[in-house]
Amino acid sequence: MPVSEVWHQRLAAARDERERQQRWRNRRVSAHGALDFAGNDYLGLAQDPRVQAAQAEGAKRFGAGAGASHLVSGHLGIHDALEEALAEWTGRERALLFSTGYMANLGVLQALADPYTAIFQDRLNHASLLDGGALSGARSRRYHHRDGHDLQRLLARSTATHKLVVSDGVFSMDGDIADVGELAHISQQHGAWLMIDDAHGLGVLGENGAGCVAGFNSQQVPILVGTLGKALGTAGAFVAGDAALIEHLIQFSRSYVYTTAQPPGIAAATLEALTIVQREPEHRQRLTRHIDYFRQQAAALGLPLGHSHTPIQPLLLGSE
Repeated sequence: MPVSEVWHQRLAAARDERERQQRWRNRRVSAHGALDFAGNDYLGLAQDPRVQAAQAEGAKRFGAGAGASHLVSGHLGIHDALEEALAEWTGRERALLFSTGYMANLGVLQALADPYTAIFQDRLNHASLLDGGALSGARSRRYHHRDGHDLQRLLARSTATHKLVVSDGVFSMDGDIADVGELAHISQQHGAWLMIDDAHGLGVLGENGAGCVAGFNSQQVPILVGTLGKALGTAGAFVAGDAALIEHLIQFSRSYVYTTAQPPGIAAATLEALTIVQREPEHRQRLTRHIDYFRQQAAALGLPLGHSHTPIQPLLLGSE
């Protein structure tokens, strides 16, 4: 049998199986101006004229693209300014830009973990965290969702020298929030580092939109991951922590080293969005009103929702 035919048979079998499970995915072009219940532009900043103008001006001033990776010649002044602003916002010593949240999580776990590392993940963590743990070669265990006792049990049994506890901040499917205080306490008890991916909390929760990690320092949460394409309305991601962590990622994170830097227009737009998030709390207040209204109307219609009070509102169908 020709090699090409073997591959086509494999693709067809995979499609048949997914269609049998009624899980085949289809893309569709989003209708402009439609009411969107599925997107992540929580504060509407992707459509804010000030953010749009900053992006256009950034592209005009610095170019449409960075032209190289950060370690070659693609790290521009606007990237430096954004990293400093993100570090200040999150109360960390430094921050480091990544192309996407997925690449940030893969890059952190690959750079920190090895076969002698033990990673402990919440069962409902985002796929990028689970994939990063698998690709790192570390020994990975998953504890019951938001269950500190189960995490304690697994950590107590571990003989690994380096332990890493990993959790979403706001869980991307259920919308519930990790108990960061409990996770920090348990991690410190067992000499583990704690990594929080606050993709859906930054810009939405906490004072100045600093997320569910607001009030926790880098000793309690050594690794903070955030995305720029949700509440901030642009694209990309960052990791924030102390200088030693960031320098380690610059040296060893392959998804940082071997990727073209973020387009400078995006960096400029993100700086503007970050200023708006910190200076104009009315955007978060409006979001809270929208969430409350949605929950009230869903209840009136008898629609079964979860218990989330974040922008992620799961409609419970009972099955796939």
